[in-house]
Amino acid sequence: MLSKFERYPLTFGPTPIEHLKRLTAHLGGDVQIYAKREDCNSGLAFGGNKLRKLEYIVPDAIKSGADTLVSIGGVQSNHTRMVAAVAAKIGMKCRLIQESWVPHEDAVYDRVGNILLSRLMGAEAQLVDEGFDIGIRDSWKRALQEVEAEGGKPYAIPAGASVHKYGGLGYVGFAEEVRAQEAEMGVRFDYVVVCTVTGSTHAGMLVGFSADGRARNVIGIDASCTPAQTKAQVLDIAQNTAALVEAGDIVADDVVLIEDYAYPVYGVPSKETVEAIRLSARLEGMITDPVYEGKSMQGMIDLVQKGFFPKGSKVLYAHLGGAPAINGYSYTFRNG
Repeated sequence: MLSKFERYPLTFGPTPIEHLKRLTAHLGGDVQIYAKREDCNSGLAFGGNKLRKLEYIVPDAIKSGADTLVSIGGVQSNHTRMVAAVAAKIGMKCRLIQESWVPHEDAVYDRVGNILLSRLMGAEAQLVDEGFDIGIRDSWKRALQEVEAEGGKPYAIPAGASVHKYGGLGYVGFAEEVRAQEAEMGVRFDYVVVCTVTGSTHAGMLVGFSADGRARNVIGIDASCTPAQTKAQVLDIAQNTAALVEAGDIVADDVVLIEDYAYPVYGVPSKETVEAIRLSARLEGMITDPVYEGKSMQGMIDLVQKGFFPKGSKVLYAHLGGAPAINGYSYTFRNG
């Protein structure tokens, strides 16, 4: 599906799939749980899912003649960390808007984790006191205008790279990669579990897995706490991406989004999220974060326990990265 699109390699190659044997056994053994380790996909600043997207965006940025990548996220945004890393890698400047999307008061929240790494890599990170929204933000528009006013040439990358015209391509490639790995492993995954917020990771998977009839087997776990807006954005990105790669139609019913685990609000982990983070760490040595992967891990565990997946199912958990953000929640995990 992607052969006609230029790709700038930022990742090591296909990410490994591992069988989470101890977690599987802990949950009763009726459902086999695997993880695709997108968190181990690159040597760029701890990697993560955003790099798959940026591989298809960087060629356009270079062709545009830009000298500055401009993006936006929360204070502990994984995405802005990855944009900063990519800017360093390709020799561009980087301007980041870090909005206060998360009502979290840890004393070191704005000085550790993702934002520390972005600053370390030379990005100009501007803190803006604005609440959470997955849409296009005025603060980001102003940053683009400021770069131009200063004589620079900005390249716009929206939150999560999601509503960028090429934002869904990387996770179309994810599905193609999974199919190749399934053939090598002699397995077929019945379900894929993915955290969903700005939407292009989920949307790209829908398009990619629609090729073999598994679009509705992609189970999105909402972590936005704004599920109606998120679901609409996933559908819009998926339809635009499907048109771009000349795939079949994607309809609203293809977007499966479980809304039960995003509480209390975006970026704040519930007691159950914290328990899921500890469980996967202590059973598998696999680190998930309080904003995204902790909530999708919580969701997957609960769905297994509730019998959502039929006995004998093979479930692939998409580990999208984000572990550096856990540093911003040091008080929560002060005792492990």
